[in-house]
Amino acid sequence: MSLPPIIQPVSPRGQDPLPQPDSEAQAHSQALCAKILAAIEAAGGWIPFTEFMGLALYAPALGYYSGGAHKFGAAGDFVTGPEMTPLFGRTLANTITPILAASKPHLTEAGAGTGKLAGNLLQALEAMDQLPERYDILELSAELAERQRQHLQAAVPHLMDRIHWLSSLPDRIEGVLVGNEVLDAMPIELVHWKDGHGQRLGVSLETVDDGIRFITTPGHTSPERAEHIRALASKYDWPDDYTTEIPEAGPAWIATLAQRMTQGALLLIDYGFPRHEFYHHERTGGTLMCHYRHRAHPEPFYWPGLQDITAHVDFTAIAEAGFDAGMDVTGYCTQAGWLMDAGLLDILATEQPADPAQTTPAWVRTQHAVQTLLSPAEMGEFFKVILLTKGLPATLRIPGFIRSDRSHTL
Repeated sequence: MSLPPIIQPVSPRGQDPLPQPDSEAQAHSQALCAKILAAIEAAGGWIPFTEFMGLALYAPALGYYSGGAHKFGAAGDFVTGPEMTPLFGRTLANTITPILAASKPHLTEAGAGTGKLAGNLLQALEAMDQLPERYDILELSAELAERQRQHLQAAVPHLMDRIHWLSSLPDRIEGVLVGNEVLDAMPIELVHWKDGHGQRLGVSLETVDDGIRFITTPGHTSPERAEHIRALASKYDWPDDYTTEIPEAGPAWIATLAQRMTQGALLLIDYGFPRHEFYHHERTGGTLMCHYRHRAHPEPFYWPGLQDITAHVDFTAIAEAGFDAGMDVTGYCTQAGWLMDAGLLDILATEQPADPAQTTPAWVRTQHAVQTLLSPAEMGEFFKVILLTKGLPATLRIPGFIRSDRSHTL
């Protein structure tokens, strides 16, 4: 007997209907939904949200990041800083160069997207005569790894012998590991506070006229987890009927990286807050957000596998995980503060046409990209940068965090 179809819920309320995927994409989503449905039925009718999110994003060949959906750029669902302008990578090179010199000339990038950041970084480091001996790309998606390979073969063909792809973490990490918009896509626990009790939220099924659909429902909550939710609610004065996320995969990943790091640094760029802002009592609906064809919305069950599902980063949790595993919290600041401290505006000045009257379309695009990266109303304040180090000289000055550090706000 065939399973009834999973139907997508109506478009999120309060906005225009979202674009409909074509029939091939819909079939891809239905295949993933069948896998999620099987997991729910095998678990007795309910799975925690973290399991649903993990399947929706990373189920082999079907999840958003492990499947073939076009994710990045104008034709995808969102645009990242490195996609906007090569100046992002050139500025990042200024930050990591002294770290590579003080540790080991090995560079690792987690989740390299289209490969543009890798290409821009390698070109910038080559121009500075600071090329790493090895550039590892940690990539779980075979489709993305192939896309990265094609881009880098075209951009830096003479450096391909230095580039290696990894499908799992190495046992030993040295030098610098960079992660741009990696933490926000790690599965989170979804929890709810109501009537003085904390509950874990998950995913179950609801029968509708023409099939079934996924719905969010409370499920088993261990006494330890309930107490943790209660402690957060008390400390941050949550009102009744408060939904939020508890990031567990991200800090666990940081702890693993820290344990395997012998000497060097983790540099992570993402959108998020320190904990006191993450759990602000007015943020009653949490930070969970989905991205589909450059439209942001809060509905995680809209065509699973075809959209990104994210949550903001609790940077206090990231700092604590690194510190508890033996790393130093060397820097934390806004993206705007980091970029300006690391010399973005100086690099921009070198791109300016000699004759200001002869403005080119490329120069206009570059200016617009830099404005987006720095503007408080766009990515400048919204995104943060954290630097965790191990075994580096205490006197080492790292561009990006010399004047802009706000670690005290964590």
